[in-house]
Amino acid sequence: MQNVTAVAHRGDPYRFRENTIDSLRSALDQGADAVEFDVRLTKDGVPVLLHDATLKRLWELDRPLRSLSAAEVHGLTAGAVPTLAEALAATEGSRLMLDLPGTREAGTARRIVDAVREAGAADRVYYCADATAMLAVRSADPAAEIALTCTSLAPPRPTLLAAVRPRWLNYRFSLVDRGLADRVHHDGYLLSVWTPDTRRSMRRLIDAGVDSLTTNRIDVLTALRKQGWQRGGAPDYTREV
Repeated sequence: MQNVTAVAHRGDPYRFRENTIDSLRSALDQGADAVEFDVRLTKDGVPVLLHDATLKRLWELDRPLRSLSAAEVHGLTAGAVPTLAEALAATEGSRLMLDLPGTREAGTARRIVDAVREAGAADRVYYCADATAMLAVRSADPAAEIALTCTSLAPPRPTLLAAVRPRWLNYRFSLVDRGLADRVHHDGYLLSVWTPDTRRSMRRLIDAGVDSLTTNRIDVLTALRKQGWQRGGAPDYTREV
């Protein structure tokens, strides 16, 4: 059996608010191999964990993040929006997948990459997002591990792949079947998918041959692995768990 990497999407959001320290730690306690979280910059250039461009959805504050300093974000959320440095420290030794929503400028990517380097975490961090963001990451760090997010079944352009040099291709789970998995592997990449949250979807994707699942229900995925779920759809009871 080839192990499928279990990645916790924004931590453990069914138990704790997404992209918070409690959520990240809970995901690791649930057995996640890696934790995915979103990183954006504040007005003063501090990387913090937030998916949306504003504080509206999670904090009921209709304030754009880029209009606020890190100190203001801390005050408005009672310190619950962690900085990237705080998240890296709280997950010391664990593998992390950093999603960079809205990253369009090379300077934004460079500030995030620099924060990872400053924390001594470059060897356990990899990055995901669209082509623009990942080109910026590649420019900032020629050695970065990258999961290039793909939103259609059209194969990525060879020139783009040559420039980004991803290790992973990262697809929405509903797009993925055995044919796509075979194509990705034939082309020399690992296949990552997001975000299947039901046992049925997870089993289908494991059977299709994916290498990594990013899910909001990390407890469900790790429970499947403890049951010995393997490609082909049958539990392997000979495995130690």
